[in-house]
Amino acid sequence: MLRLIFWIAVIFAAVWVWRRMKARPPRQEAPPSEPAASPMVRCAQCGVHVPQAEALPSAQRWYCSQAHLEQGKASGEH
Repeated sequence: MLRLIFWIAVIFAAVWVWRRMKARPPRQEAPPSEPAASPMVRCAQCGVHVPQAEALPSAQRWYCSQAHLEQGKASGEH
């Protein structure tokens, strides 16, 4: 009788441990952090928003390309 109780306890413990391991979510690595967003500025000529790092400044105005910068200077917008 003692051997039967022993084997029931062993089986119960094994099932309990297996369920605990199965219910535990797998470890996941932290997702890589995204680089900080660059401020966006509006082109004074066409209105397109571009990152400030890529925009061309002229007299407190921003332009998306060299062509729009030249058009802005030619039309005397600043």
